[in-house]
Amino acid sequence: MTWSICIVGAGKIGQMIATLLKTSANYSVTIADHDLAALSALNKMGVSTRQIDASDDDNLIRGLQGFDAVISAAPFFLTPAIAKAACTVGAHYFDLTEDVSATQAVRELASKIQTAMMPQCGLAPGFVGIAGAALAAEFDEIDSLHMRVGALPLYPTNALKYNLTWSTDGLINEYCNPCDAIVNGQCVKTAPLEDYEIFGHDGVEYECFNTSGGLGTLPETLEGKAQAVSYRSIRYPGHRDILRLLLNDLGLGQRKDLLKNIFENALPRTDQDVVLVFCTARGTIDGSLREKSLINKSFARTIDGRVWSAIQVTTAAGVLGVVDLMRTGVLPSQGFIRQEQVKLPEFLNTEFGRLYRAGNVTQQNKAA
Repeated sequence: MTWSICIVGAGKIGQMIATLLKTSANYSVTIADHDLAALSALNKMGVSTRQIDASDDDNLIRGLQGFDAVISAAPFFLTPAIAKAACTVGAHYFDLTEDVSATQAVRELASKIQTAMMPQCGLAPGFVGIAGAALAAEFDEIDSLHMRVGALPLYPTNALKYNLTWSTDGLINEYCNPCDAIVNGQCVKTAPLEDYEIFGHDGVEYECFNTSGGLGTLPETLEGKAQAVSYRSIRYPGHRDILRLLLNDLGLGQRKDLLKNIFENALPRTDQDVVLVFCTARGTIDGSLREKSLINKSFARTIDGRVWSAIQVTTAAGVLGVVDLMRTGVLPSQGFIRQEQVKLPEFLNTEFGRLYRAGNVTQQNKAA
């Protein structure tokens, strides 16, 4: 069965999603935005477009009529309006948001409709939740699950050792908002930038620390089962200390508008990036204490004659893998759908999930 998809948001991730759908025989795709220049560029790529103002409810509803599914690749603050419009026109809804309050708004809508709503479908939250849930399911009793994800420049040159690779608003949210976790078996909120760790992989040293939104609904699912669950962002060493200076000592955590301006004018964007996913679980299997890790490392690549960054590819593959599972009847087509309802092998076997296989999904096992 062929699905018609409308993507709301013609930014870097929206363009990647549209390109992948355009090359698939199972989908027809239209991308919507208010920016005519962005839409014109997509037209030249062979993608159907329409101008929609997502801040205008009536305009949004008219523009989304007739689609099987809507994917929001717009800023997180537009999520509730886009989700509500998708409900109104009877389309399934997917998004990439890491924002907790926006996800709660989607969840409330999902309890009242006949279609499916699946937020937080990108990389983190998104693929990392699928991977983490798969690791946890391998244990008879799960003690801890720790997930780490980083979208990093291959060739860092500045003091932050960082380039912009995705939404600046989303990045600032991650650094400033409270973080979901499980501590001593209970769902709690933890402080961003804490729970610091240094680790190495492939001869490169990294740091990681708490950031908001990456776990999605996984803490709810594992509460009472796991003693500890956490999500941390991966960076090169030294990044966290500079963030503390900016956010706490200079007070920019209370001036997000100024912080966004600084980041967007001082940090260049790059397509030469790497996405690293590193999940570790600990628990018992057949009465023995065991530890298992899952590692995925993805790089920029050429698709449809154009180079796309690793964060674009992994985020787009994250949402389109679950879209494909719903289209083919593997996932429920009604209500609120969680990432942890997705089986990792089924996801990796979709035409889009296979893009993660190029990143070499590997598992490492050892007795703890």
